[in-house]
Amino acid sequence: MPHPGPKGRCSVSIPQLILSIVDVAAAIFLIAVVLLQSGKSAGLSGAIAGEGGMMEAGRTRAKDVKLAKYTKIVGIVFFVVMIAVSVLSVMSMN
Repeated sequence: MPHPGPKGRCSVSIPQLILSIVDVAAAIFLIAVVLLQSGKSAGLSGAIAGEGGMMEAGRTRAKDVKLAKYTKIVGIVFFVVMIAVSVLSVMSMN
Protein backbone atom coordinates (compact mmCIF):
# COMPACT_ATOMS: atom_id res chain seq x y z
CA MET A 1 0.00 0.00 0.00
CA PRO A 2 1.43 3.41 -0.92
CA HIS A 3 2.42 5.70 1.91
CA PRO A 4 0.17 8.67 2.63
CA GLY A 5 1.15 11.90 0.94
CA PRO A 6 0.58 15.43 2.16
CA LYS A 7 -2.66 16.05 4.04
CA GLY A 8 -3.23 12.31 4.46
CA ARG A 9 -3.93 11.69 0.77
CA CYS A 10 -2.53 8.61 -0.93
CA SER A 11 0.30 9.45 -3.31
CA VAL A 12 0.25 7.50 -6.56
CA SER A 13 2.54 8.32 -9.44
CA ILE A 14 0.99 9.50 -12.70
CA PRO A 15 2.35 6.57 -14.79
CA GLN A 16 1.01 4.11 -12.21
CA LEU A 17 -2.41 5.79 -12.29
CA ILE A 18 -2.53 5.77 -16.11
CA LEU A 19 -1.47 2.12 -16.28
CA SER A 20 -4.07 1.20 -13.68
CA ILE A 21 -6.80 2.90 -15.73
CA VAL A 22 -5.61 1.12 -18.89
CA ASP A 23 -5.55 -2.16 -16.96
CA VAL A 24 -9.14 -1.78 -15.76
CA ALA A 25 -10.28 -0.83 -19.29
CA ALA A 26 -8.46 -3.86 -20.73
CA ALA A 27 -10.05 -6.13 -18.12
CA ILE A 28 -13.56 -4.86 -18.92
CA PHE A 29 -12.93 -5.18 -22.67
CA LEU A 30 -11.51 -8.68 -22.18
CA ILE A 31 -14.60 -9.77 -20.26
CA ALA A 32 -16.87 -8.33 -22.96
CA VAL A 33 -14.96 -10.00 -25.81
CA VAL A 34 -15.01 -13.38 -24.09
CA LEU A 35 -18.74 -13.12 -23.38
CA LEU A 36 -19.48 -12.17 -27.01
CA GLN A 37 -17.84 -15.33 -28.36
CA SER A 38 -20.19 -18.17 -29.16
CA GLY A 39 -19.50 -21.48 -27.50
CA LYS A 40 -18.04 -24.44 -29.39
CA SER A 41 -21.23 -26.45 -28.88
CA ALA A 42 -23.42 -23.75 -30.45
CA GLY A 43 -22.80 -25.19 -33.91
CA LEU A 44 -24.30 -28.59 -33.07
CA SER A 45 -27.33 -27.26 -31.19
CA GLY A 46 -27.98 -24.76 -33.98
CA ALA A 47 -27.86 -27.55 -36.55
CA ILE A 48 -30.32 -29.71 -34.60
CA ALA A 49 -32.70 -26.86 -33.79
CA GLY A 50 -32.45 -25.48 -37.31
CA GLU A 51 -31.29 -22.01 -36.33
CA GLY A 52 -29.65 -19.87 -39.01
CA GLY A 53 -28.61 -20.84 -42.46
CA MET A 54 -25.30 -21.48 -44.17
CA MET A 55 -24.77 -17.77 -44.83
CA GLU A 56 -25.26 -16.91 -41.18
CA ALA A 57 -22.90 -19.68 -40.11
CA GLY A 58 -20.12 -18.19 -42.25
CA ARG A 59 -20.61 -14.75 -40.74
CA THR A 60 -20.68 -16.21 -37.24
CA ARG A 61 -17.41 -18.05 -37.84
CA ALA A 62 -15.78 -14.90 -39.22
CA LYS A 63 -16.99 -12.95 -36.18
CA ASP A 64 -15.64 -15.63 -33.85
CA VAL A 65 -12.25 -15.53 -35.56
CA LYS A 66 -12.07 -11.75 -35.08
CA LEU A 67 -13.19 -12.02 -31.46
CA ALA A 68 -10.59 -14.73 -30.79
CA LYS A 69 -7.89 -12.47 -32.24
CA TYR A 70 -9.06 -9.55 -30.09
CA THR A 71 -9.13 -11.81 -27.03
CA LYS A 72 -5.48 -12.78 -27.54
CA ILE A 73 -4.37 -9.19 -28.11
CA VAL A 74 -6.27 -7.75 -25.12
CA GLY A 75 -5.13 -10.64 -22.93
CA ILE A 76 -1.49 -9.90 -23.75
CA VAL A 77 -2.01 -6.16 -23.16
CA PHE A 78 -3.69 -6.91 -19.83
CA PHE A 79 -0.81 -9.16 -18.76
CA VAL A 80 1.91 -6.67 -19.76
CA VAL A 81 0.16 -3.72 -18.11
CA MET A 82 -0.40 -5.75 -14.93
CA ILE A 83 3.31 -6.56 -14.74
CA ALA A 84 4.19 -2.90 -15.36
CA VAL A 85 1.85 -1.74 -12.58
CA SER A 86 3.38 -4.28 -10.22
CA VAL A 87 6.93 -3.18 -11.05
CA LEU A 88 6.03 0.50 -10.62
CA SER A 89 4.36 -0.28 -7.30
CA VAL A 90 7.44 -2.08 -5.99
CA MET A 91 9.71 0.69 -7.26
CA SER A 92 7.62 3.37 -5.52
CA MET A 93 7.87 1.54 -2.19
CA ASN A 94 11.67 1.71 -2.20
